Amino acid sequence: MATRLLDRRSFSRRDFLQLGVSVGVAAGGGLLLGVSFKANSASEATSSGGITAAIRSAGSVIGGDGRVPAPGGDLAPNAFIRIDREGHVFIVVPKVEMGQGVYTSIPMLIAEELEVPLDNVTLQHAPPDAALYADGLLGMQVTGGSTSMRAMWEPMRRAGAVGRTLLLQAAAQAWGVDSAGCVARNAVVRHVASNRTLTYGQLVECAASLAMTPDLAKSIVLKSPSAFTIIGKPVKRLDSPEKLNGVARFGIDARPPGMVYAVVVNCPVIGGSLARVDDTVARAVPGVSQIVSLDNAVAAIGTHTWAAKTGASALAIEWNPGPNALMTTRTLVGDLQRASQRPGAVARKAGDVATAFSQASRKIEAVYELPFLAHATMEPMNCTVHLHDGRCEIWCGTQVPTRVVDAAAKITGLPPGQIVLHNALLGGGFGRRLEVDVLMQAVRIAQQVNAPVKVLWTREEDIQHDMYRPYYYDRIAAALDSSGKPAGWTHRITGSSIVARWAPAWFKNGLDPDAVEVADKLPYDIPAQLVDYVRQEPRGVPTAFWRGVGPTRSTFVVEGFIDELAHETKTDPVTYRRALLGRSPRLLHVLDVATRAAGWGSSLPTGSGRGVSVMNAFGSFFCMVVQVSVDNGEVRVERVVCAVDCGQVVNPDTVQAQVEGGAIFGLSAALFNQITFSNGRVEQSNFNDYRVMRINEAPHIDTHIVASSEAPGGMGEPGTAAVAPALVNAIFAASGRRVRRLPVGNQLQTSESA
Repeated sequence: MATRLLDRRSFSRRDFLQLGVSVGVAAGGGLLLGVSFKANSASEATSSGGITAAIRSAGSVIGGDGRVPAPGGDLAPNAFIRIDREGHVFIVVPKVEMGQGVYTSIPMLIAEELEVPLDNVTLQHAPPDAALYADGLLGMQVTGGSTSMRAMWEPMRRAGAVGRTLLLQAAAQAWGVDSAGCVARNAVVRHVASNRTLTYGQLVECAASLAMTPDLAKSIVLKSPSAFTIIGKPVKRLDSPEKLNGVARFGIDARPPGMVYAVVVNCPVIGGSLARVDDTVARAVPGVSQIVSLDNAVAAIGTHTWAAKTGASALAIEWNPGPNALMTTRTLVGDLQRASQRPGAVARKAGDVATAFSQASRKIEAVYELPFLAHATMEPMNCTVHLHDGRCEIWCGTQVPTRVVDAAAKITGLPPGQIVLHNALLGGGFGRRLEVDVLMQAVRIAQQVNAPVKVLWTREEDIQHDMYRPYYYDRIAAALDSSGKPAGWTHRITGSSIVARWAPAWFKNGLDPDAVEVADKLPYDIPAQLVDYVRQEPRGVPTAFWRGVGPTRSTFVVEGFIDELAHETKTDPVTYRRALLGRSPRLLHVLDVATRAAGWGSSLPTGSGRGVSVMNAFGSFFCMVVQVSVDNGEVRVERVVCAVDCGQVVNPDTVQAQVEGGAIFGLSAALFNQITFSNGRVEQSNFNDYRVMRINEAPHIDTHIVASSEAPGGMGEPGTAAVAPALVNAIFAASGRRVRRLPVGNQLQTSESA
């Protein structure tokens, strides 16, 4: 395929800022695009009256005035598309690619409406510019929260439709006909009556000079799903060829001229600091050029990675352990247990909970716990920085480009316009690259190095100094009526608030909306509910979003506990759920699809079992069925069946890949992984004790995509969030042992989970 990634140096940020597109966020959360087109001369601008088209999205519009010529006279109708005179199409992708497929799916949206083949498209990273590239659901330029397709579904299609409309108008003018008699297909406009054709390349000069009049703006119509030729079809990943042949560039591949390498040793104790360092031996290592000390870290600078790593290992460092020198996991869990005894901020209150419990036939209660987790991205954390000539250049892969610019500006004192970010492909994100801690450290090191410096964290530094998924401690209870259905429900969530640090404006009245997601909007018909949240920060342990975040925790607890209620009432778990899902037909449908495909109810060998979970999160509806065997406490996952209703599917291949990757990610965490502390230090260090499921352990995964005409839902995180409860429910079916605390580990070989 001819599709390729374009080095951003060939088309500058200034070029795109001149395209005359403004993007903002409506009060209701919709993305706003105002597209303006300036004439190629002052006289043309005067004659056109500077008419601006405001493209409507989510019911609101914004706009500017005038028109700006595209670079070299190319057609650039908005901030996402440029077509040159040879007919080549350049698409700016406003989301970063970290394996989730947006470098294919977003171009599919634009190409569908622009009527160009995908193999004639060149892709480019969007530069950091929240005004142009903000996510309409999150209100900032960020890739995360499984929002890419949800936020981009309509705006990207409209971006393509604007370009198509201008090209049709240009062709109509050239032929002296009505544009309604022209059609576009495969980058060619054809006049239906005369069968005359013009390529996009032949039309761009005329199209670039057109004013977007109100009448022309009204003619912009999005295609109906029945007319789609690209959207909904399986498409091979556009970024795969360059990843396979080594051309694709990740942050770790940065090689600016004269670059040196820094390997960092961070203080091993959470919250500790540097006391003193003896670098005599380290400086004697061949290739080591410098030792840089920071408040809580030391970096060895070398002419190559091995020199820097060897030098870092030779450092004799004395640390001030700080206030957390005696901290352990037991200490932190004790804090959570005590905090969970007090009332929290109310996330949901419905019905008379007190009466429901006082009149209950039976009361069931439980405590569920989820551990700290690291992200452990396959590309270790890295960042290359060069401070020179009054500016700061940065090479990295980040989910938050504008935050990188702002953080660098704050540290260096330079204006944001003097910060140049070369964003790259991400070798895994999972929320880790929503943070700028490594960037901040790299900039501080670069302030002491007179050359471009690539700062690298070893795998050990990465796992032991991550920003972790919080430890959560959940108290949950249900009051059952005489028929065994829950009449009352209480759920108290206790843990760190990521939102309070990362997006303070979202944290209101003591409530973290992410921490309670799913728990605060149960799909089940339960008359009386009380869900509250207690914030308890873990003694200096940095916490951050981890793939699926709130829904990952809430779904594990809710779906595990629903299974407990089914067992208590001697009801089949699927039958029990079906009776409570009458108000959620989409969930009920995926439950039926998945369980039917998994052969629910058919016999299994002794020691084997199936478990089920359902989830509505990220705008998608999921059901997962996991089949396991348990032998002497050892769990083997044999099969995973997933049914997903994610609304209109853009690329079914991507949906399947996200389910499979998410399931493996979630199973690895649920079976094996936790971050524990002893004397203020993380005990895990690498993939030997922070495991990823091996290929021989991976189950067969069947994905069933439910056809839907609803708007697209998110797919990056649901697979991870939905799989753990189905796993532990399957373990119970196979062994009779209930797992309420992750990871599963060796719990089945002890009495702890009984």
